[in-house]
Amino acid sequence: MGPELLHLSAAGVSLVLDCRGPGLPSVAHWGAALDDTEVRPDLPVAAAPQPIGFSVDGAVRVSLIPEQSAGWLGSPGLAGHRDGRGWATAFETTAVEQRADAVHLKAIDATAHLELAIDLELHPAGVLRTRAAVTSTAPGTYWLEHLTIFLPVPERTAELLDFTGHHLRERQPQRTAFTHGLRVRENRTGRTGYDSAYLLCAGTPGFANRGGEVWALHTAFSGGARSIAERTYHGHSALGGGELLLPGEVGLAEGETYQTPWVYAVHSADGLDGVSSRFHTYLRSRPHHPTKPRPVVVNTWEAVYFDHDLARLTELAKAAAAIGAERFVLDDGWFGSRRDDTSGLGDWFVSPQAWPDGLAPLVGAVRELGMEFGLWVEPEMINPDSELARAHPNWIMSTGDRLPRPARHQQVLDLANPAAFAWVFQRLDALLTEHDISYLKWDHNRDLVEAGHPGSGRAAVHDQTRAVYRLLDELRERHPGVEIESCSSGGGRVDLEILERTDRVWASDCIDAHERVAIQRWTSLLIPLELIGSHVGAPLSHTTHRSLPLAFRAGTAILGHLGVEWDLTAASPADISELSDWVTLYKELRELLHTGTLVHADVTDPAYSVTGVVSQDKTDALFAVIATSTSASYPPGTVGLPGLDPGTIYHVRPQPPGDVADGNAAAWGAGLPWCTPQGVRLNGRTLGTVGLRLPVLHPDRVLLVRVTAVSARGRVTE
Repeated sequence: MGPELLHLSAAGVSLVLDCRGPGLPSVAHWGAALDDTEVRPDLPVAAAPQPIGFSVDGAVRVSLIPEQSAGWLGSPGLAGHRDGRGWATAFETTAVEQRADAVHLKAIDATAHLELAIDLELHPAGVLRTRAAVTSTAPGTYWLEHLTIFLPVPERTAELLDFTGHHLRERQPQRTAFTHGLRVRENRTGRTGYDSAYLLCAGTPGFANRGGEVWALHTAFSGGARSIAERTYHGHSALGGGELLLPGEVGLAEGETYQTPWVYAVHSADGLDGVSSRFHTYLRSRPHHPTKPRPVVVNTWEAVYFDHDLARLTELAKAAAAIGAERFVLDDGWFGSRRDDTSGLGDWFVSPQAWPDGLAPLVGAVRELGMEFGLWVEPEMINPDSELARAHPNWIMSTGDRLPRPARHQQVLDLANPAAFAWVFQRLDALLTEHDISYLKWDHNRDLVEAGHPGSGRAAVHDQTRAVYRLLDELRERHPGVEIESCSSGGGRVDLEILERTDRVWASDCIDAHERVAIQRWTSLLIPLELIGSHVGAPLSHTTHRSLPLAFRAGTAILGHLGVEWDLTAASPADISELSDWVTLYKELRELLHTGTLVHADVTDPAYSVTGVVSQDKTDALFAVIATSTSASYPPGTVGLPGLDPGTIYHVRPQPPGDVADGNAAAWGAGLPWCTPQGVRLNGRTLGTVGLRLPVLHPDRVLLVRVTAVSARGRVTE
């Protein structure tokens, strides 16, 4: 079968598999890189726990799919049964295939009549991904409850970080001690969810943005999911992930196979910034990752809502083009009877009431102005008040004897039904064929409650999620030039599997810049800035009714894929001029922002955060100094600028138009000495250790700082 120890290594990370049989392999090491001379037969022996306790005689071997037959009495990797039998497995490995960056394992349990396959891949960025598949090999049905993959972490991990949140406040961090016992984060919303673990991180005490060791895991699935952290008294700590299956959802007949989602995992020796660096490098290496400059978007939602009128929207398009927008997206309200949110979903025909001449006049006007045209759709949902629901009530997901309680006047269309799938595909294909549409904002505005196949009543979140993937795949194959945004009541569907089929995620329906500081910071722990939609809203926020200055709204929005969601026809000339300056800056900097390394300073002052992007060659950088509350220090202290080259001398100065933050003490005649166009010139080591004095800022203000190389190793670059 091959060597007893298999070693995968990339980018400072090693994975060592102990394949000494006959049971399933276990992980002897996952963490900092080892060289091949260090991967010796005694490696797993040295780390093996003392065989003490009463579950079984001898050592307990904890595999990637932990089994009770090995003496493991913690969370099982596989749970299921065949009419009450076959619930305990004892797999024997039958094949181990290795290539440079991947391992494929096969195992069989002849008694339980199951075959198991496990894939592990280590990407050049140091991102490990793994998945498993189980196949039934006997007559009857094997009822699968879950299949979860576990990766061990060392006991020096003392803290856990995962995420919580709700609509308008997605991905909020929470820390807990990594104690004995089981921490399980389950998502039952039928989409990735606001309250998903997102990333489950285990780290050494006090791990931070730039310090400490971190092991992080992401379960890449857009339906139900489970993320697990477990520590036992038997010397074992692990992170695990897999799909959350509803009762009776997956039954395997003879020859049928269930495959888990990919579980992504990284180790970082450099804190949370090391985690994001690995994930961002991996995502940017994908063949389908967006490569053209991310266009400035104007979305119509918070400008006109459901009030669709050709003349008004044409004027908005002209205003959008005037500030430098490159993509114009018509949001909800263009189809069927959709004059508000109570009707029309499912009727994907252009409304003759709202658009008596069709969409062609608006599409033509937008294209003549030099912009791409985009359109909002919500293909997975249906309003009971729609022509489609009246024609096909049997296409609505249910338990079989009753409809789920409505949410937002919506129910869910059963896309696993071939007829419903074909209807949606045909209508979307027709829209993209008949109109010059470059972009779809794909929304998903309710949780899946009692989501079953209406004929049988059988639970169907798994089938629905896979059907959505197929729908996106087939649509992308038919229209490869169309970009798609994943939106789900804002940021409710953000995961790496949906991003295999989409080009951007909408981080939140809240575009209040104060709230967006945290939402975007933590969304970007996994996803690079170019994939995160970030819009400049109106002076008064639609979702919070907070009033914020334009410089703060725009200065935070450029740290993403920039857009505008504001009735520009009603904006003042001064605001239009300032917004145009911000759009110009974004276009100047988007190559840096969307290819550089994202960094975060560890700021001791809770009023401030410092986010930066450093170019790959470390000759250029932009830092945003953001205040979200009043500082307890007056004036505040210093902060290091991370990620720069220690030996390079840099010119550091404020970056217009974010160079004069409203509320800076300079407004009172006491300017910060370095905060001038002349700035200062210091090397990267000094900027990272001694740092810069933070400015005095009122709450909800931002100061942009540009850092460019002057000389490196005696070479003048400016």
